[in-house]
Amino acid sequence: MASHDIQGKTVLIAGGAKNLGGLIARDLARHGAKAVVIHYNSAGTKPAADETVAAVKQSGSEAVAFQADLTSAGAVERLFEEAIAAVGRPDIAINTVGKVLKKPFTEISEAEYDEMAAVNSKSAFFFLREAGRHVNDNGKIVTLVTSLLGAFTPFYAAYAGTKAPVEHYTRAAAKEFGARGISVTAVGPGPMDTPFFYPAEGAEAVSYHKTAAALSAFSKTGLTDVEDVVPFIRHLVSDGWWITGQTILINGGYTTK
Repeated sequence: MASHDIQGKTVLIAGGAKNLGGLIARDLARHGAKAVVIHYNSAGTKPAADETVAAVKQSGSEAVAFQADLTSAGAVERLFEEAIAAVGRPDIAINTVGKVLKKPFTEISEAEYDEMAAVNSKSAFFFLREAGRHVNDNGKIVTLVTSLLGAFTPFYAAYAGTKAPVEHYTRAAAKEFGARGISVTAVGPGPMDTPFFYPAEGAEAVSYHKTAAALSAFSKTGLTDVEDVVPFIRHLVSDGWWITGQTILINGGYTTK
């Protein structure tokens, strides 16, 4: 049976510069990853990407960062090509890219919908396609979605709606790539304590989210903390390889399917 240790593996993380992606990069490096490729979207994120590269190197792993807007298939192709040229074919590919929009259905413009679909759905589709082409046999692929896929709620039609297709992409990819020993999963955190969360929510909504999970009282913020998600990602890309084709909601009892 193939080894499913992280030790010696090469990792590619889309959206790996900061917040959850940055913490995943640091964590997998500490657990023995040979190399970590960190993707970031905009020039403004470069300082965070450089900081994460430095932290990964300090753990003894190779690290390199690439900037790209992954809303075109060509950009995703180039990211994988550049990553392979720099450190070799990935064993683990993780996509944390996403964009939140909280807005009444009747007020969402076509431009807003197109942007949400491009960031949340199209980029995920082509990331999975390129991962299927380039991840080594017995590899692991994880995409970040949202716990709102298990919610009955207003105002998130464009966000949850454009993440929802990733569930089927995950199932299809798991079936198609499984013959090569590759597991494919989607992970849906609850509302996370990151800078992306607060601008989309008013004070009243923030207060609600901080008390909505069954385990909110035992979280330092009441929300899903990125530190609580990372161990599950690590498990899925190592000993948890037998889980495939699934969407797993990690939210302390915020919602379920």
